[in-house]
Parts: sequence; structure tokens; C-alpha cells
Amino acid sequence: MKVFLTGGTGFIGQNLVRALRRRGWSVDALVRDPEAAPARWLGAQGCRLVRGDVTGADDLAEAMRGADVVIHNAGVYELGAGRRERERMQTVNVQGTDKVLGAALAAGVPRAVHVSTVWALGNSGPDAERAADESKRHDGRYLTAYERSKAEAHQIALRWRARGLPLVIAMPNGVVGANDHSIFGYFLRLYLMGLMPPLAWGREMVCALVDVDALAEGLALAAEKAPVGEDYLLCGPPQSMGAMFGHWARHPGGMRPRLWLPRALMRAQFVFMEPLLHALGLPAFLSRDAVDCTRANLNYSSAKARRELGWQHPGAAEMWDRIVGQQRALLAARRGWRQRLRHQAVTA
Repeated sequence: MKVFLTGGTGFIGQNLVRALRRRGWSVDALVRDPEAAPARWLGAQGCRLVRGDVTGADDLAEAMRGADVVIHNAGVYELGAGRRERERMQTVNVQGTDKVLGAALAAGVPRAVHVSTVWALGNSGPDAERAADESKRHDGRYLTAYERSKAEAHQIALRWRARGLPLVIAMPNGVVGANDHSIFGYFLRLYLMGLMPPLAWGREMVCALVDVDALAEGLALAAEKAPVGEDYLLCGPPQSMGAMFGHWARHPGGMRPRLWLPRALMRAQFVFMEPLLHALGLPAFLSRDAVDCTRANLNYSSAKARRELGWQHPGAAEMWDRIVGQQRALLAARRGWRQRLRHQAVTA
């Protein structure tokens, strides 16, 4: 199996590359700078480097010719983003998806996989019947710029499928793991560093967070055996935010949240936290976006992926025990509170 991959060096991409290479598949990885450390890491995994950019390359179709499957995983994720980062999300997530999938159709690839997100479907709501509905469509009420960009990219993917692209769409829930770059990763590192304050918000929000290692296997299965034209939700066991902190509390760390504050109060405080965190060289994981996200439930089910692809996911306790152990080991190797807190980019 020959794979053409975008987004091979991000949090999901690194694990996906390992899953593809474990299968013995050859991987052509799109990179902007073959000499950069992330690209050298890909080369060390046995990938062939292809210079290009999802947002501006005119020769993507030629680079894809001969591939058995194109996996489009490139994307930008950030909450509390400023104007420049919001524009970059639109450019990469929306325009990049249009260019990559259009090139895949022009190249005549027999299969493409677009890595979307459950945010492209929006709030799952309280109705359990909708939790397994891959065909649900977003209602247009966006909580963050990231959600808007991914919802628009999802619609672009559907349009390319309608034009004849043999496309599978995979929709992960919130992705978690050691060295996580999402708000969950930053909160977990705060907890393990003993810096978590005993207050939080959004206790009742339900999210079926997916383990990044399990997700990588799910994406590989989608590339290997999913019927073209199908959509798959890739989600872990549903749990509330309160339950998630409960799993963390079984491990030594900071204080467990005991005071759950109203969203409006937290949102007002985070107006000032966003520029402070950016000034410290950190993403605004304490942001109005982080509060607004908890207004939606992401209680989606991966029953179809388990049934049709044979995909498996660990239980919540097993998942968090492994992630906490791996994250604690990473923290022990770092020095300085900012280095320990910050997500670390891949190096060669």
C-alpha cells in the first residue's frame, strides 16, 4: 500500500505515521521544508519527503499519482486564536482541504481519506439517537473559529465526493494523549505539575474523547478497508468533564476542581488571560473559546466504526492511566515550568 499523507508531523500525524509504517506501507509525506526537524523525523520513520504546501502547491496532483490512498490530515487547531491565527485556520483548514481533495480527484487516486472532526457536525445534543448519526449536519451556530473552519472544510469534502472523488470521511472526537496540544493536554500538565487550581467550569458537558493511539489505528483502518463514500465517527467512551477530572484525581498531582463556576464568570476573566498567555509564548488554553466549547455536548458514538472496521478503543480508566503515565515521564525529562507546560513539537 502506498500512501500520500498531509499533516504527518502534528499530534495526530505522528501517531498515524507510526501506524502506517507498522503495516509496512510506504508513505509519501508532504512537507514545506525537507530540512526542518519535523521533516527529518518523518524521514527517520522511513517516509519519502515530498516538498509542497496544501495551501499553494499547483503540482499536488502529480505528486499524488501512483498512490493507493491519499490521507488528508493537515490542519490548524487553536482556541483563543488571534486574528492572524484565525486567518491561518481558514487558509489551511478550508482552502487547503479544497486544494488537496481537488488534486486527489485530478490524480485519479482510487481512495482518499479526509480527517474531519465531530465539531463539523456541531452539538450532539442530549438525544442519544443522534449520537451515532454520521449524516448529521451542522446547524450553523459556531462556538469557535476552529469549529467554523472545520465545518466549512467538511462541506468542501462532501462536494468533492459528489464530484466523483472516492472519499471516506473520518470524524474524530476531541483527541487526547501524552504531549497533547489541546486544552485537555494543558490542563493535564497543569494538574501533574501541581498547578491546577480547585475550580473549573462546564462540569456537565459530555465529550467522547478519543485516545490518539486508537485514533491512528482507526484512520489506518479507514484507509485500508472502509468502503468509499462512507463516513465514520471515531470516539471514545462518553464522559462528563467532571468524570474526566475524577480519573485524573486517582493519580498524584494538583487539586481536583471543587468549585464549578458559571461560564459567564470564567469567560470574563479569560479576556485578560488570552493576551497574557500569548505574551508568555503559550497558546490561550485559558480563553473564551475554551469556555464556549463546553456549551456543546460531543456525545457521539463510534458504533459504526467498531461494527464495520473492527475498530477498538480502551475504556476511560485504562486510557487515562496510560496517558497520565506517559505524560508524567515526559514532564520528568523537561526543565523549567514553561517547557514542562508547553506542547513539544516533534524533533528529528
